[in-house]
Amino acid sequence: MLLHGGGATSAVWFPNAAELSRTRRVYAVDRIGEAGRSRCGDRPIRTADDLLDWLDGVLDGLGLDRADLCGHSYGGWIALAFALRTPRRVRRLALLDPTQCFAGFSPGYLLRALPVLIRPTARRARALLAWETRGAETDPGWLELYGLAAEFPRTKIVTGSRPGPRRLRDSATPALVLLAGESRAHDVRRVEAAARRRLPHAETAVLPGVSHHGLPFTRAAALNKALLGFLDRP
Repeated sequence: MLLHGGGATSAVWFPNAAELSRTRRVYAVDRIGEAGRSRCGDRPIRTADDLLDWLDGVLDGLGLDRADLCGHSYGGWIALAFALRTPRRVRRLALLDPTQCFAGFSPGYLLRALPVLIRPTARRARALLAWETRGAETDPGWLELYGLAAEFPRTKIVTGSRPGPRRLRDSATPALVLLAGESRAHDVRRVEAAARRRLPHAETAVLPGVSHHGLPFTRAAALNKALLGFLDRP
């Protein structure tokens, strides 16, 4: 199950889904309350527990007792929080440059992202993307969708605290933490060191030449190979 980053929609997995689906059943889920195909019901998402309950319900609705979870950015935080709360439902955990899991955002990134959070527009969202990816080329259709998603009348972004060291050390879920070598969202070396120290069953790797927002589609072949290698291990 693939969980996208903030505002990216499940379409961000366009260079990954086909290759991953050669050997696995792949579900790319649009997060509730954001642009995409998930539709809000009568119960709004107000807390982190509400969000994790929703993901629990998604697995129920798909008839899945357990799944391999792969989350990018904010989707990585959701995947990790779910695995810590409901470990029986997570077989393996892949975290792609996850935010707020092992370290905080860099001040420079927060400064650039603040206008998008306060008054989101397509122009501001694309400007943040262009700055963070250093102008890396991407699919024009997805880039247009990313801008439109920023203006979608979404609910308030729900998040929680960074998982404590003890909770992480107690986790027995096999995990891969794959980091973007050129990420501007946080200090990659600090994130990797904290992941190695606090998550005992995790392996870490850094994908060079890739930014935080560009991780799913920049050097997609290398990303797919790393994911499949992790998922195919006994």
